[in-house]
Amino acid sequence: MSVNRKRVSQGIAFGLFRLLSLSVVLVLFAILFFIIYKGIGVISWDFLTTAPADGMTAGGIWPAIVGTFYLMVGSALFAFPVGVMSGIYMNEYAPKRGWVVRFIRMMTNNLSGIPSIVFGLFGMALFVNWLDFGDSILAGSLTLGLLSLPLVIRTTEEALKAIPDSMREGSRALGATKLQTIWHVILPMGMPNIITGLILALGRVSGETAPILFTCAAYFLPRLPQSIFDQCMALPYHLYVISTSGTDIDAQLPIAYGTALVLIVIILFVNLLANALRKYFEKKVKSN
Repeated sequence: MSVNRKRVSQGIAFGLFRLLSLSVVLVLFAILFFIIYKGIGVISWDFLTTAPADGMTAGGIWPAIVGTFYLMVGSALFAFPVGVMSGIYMNEYAPKRGWVVRFIRMMTNNLSGIPSIVFGLFGMALFVNWLDFGDSILAGSLTLGLLSLPLVIRTTEEALKAIPDSMREGSRALGATKLQTIWHVILPMGMPNIITGLILALGRVSGETAPILFTCAAYFLPRLPQSIFDQCMALPYHLYVISTSGTDIDAQLPIAYGTALVLIVIILFVNLLANALRKYFEKKVKSN
């Protein structure tokens, strides 16, 4: 009797888990179907390659696409080196039980939980006002880099932590220095997980609105930026503006759905790129 009860309870638990998993997938597909249904009619070559016109009631979103790309690249140039080196230090150099590692890890966890709008206010105070970068791509990129930095640090640390110590000991036994061991053995082995974390961090910053609201995003700028000290349009902020503050909501609403669809496609492409790079580096590590 007890065995039957265990089987019944186990079946109920597994069925509940399947139902919850299926419900999450259904919600995701419902959102995607809604955005695709509403936005696919707007997508065209002109929509993707022209600037907004007539008070953003016509035209395309090309400046917003380019601005989003600039911000993603700029944040990556700051967050990736700092985050990867911080993760290497925490796992390979710092004492395992030292107060420095505990402090950095605590601060990293705290930064991960801070709302993005707080990063925007901090970026405005530091980069826009104090360092006098003004509302610019540089200020927005640095702010987004700070936002993604905790994710890059923790991803790097966990990737290196998963590598057995025997690999380090074997390399050192063959005469390699600690730096040579990290560069030629540890980093290549941890690269699949590190790259995945880096690309996912890019996916996150591509959809952020609050940090760029105070640092670089322009309400209406139908031209491409000329330098890193110029303002730029960005897809998340453009979507927010035409959905809430437009002069002709009826004309702008289809453009908003089209913008949302393009943003989702970009994030989807970033995630697919993360999976492809992960598989590539896994094959490369196994072949070596």
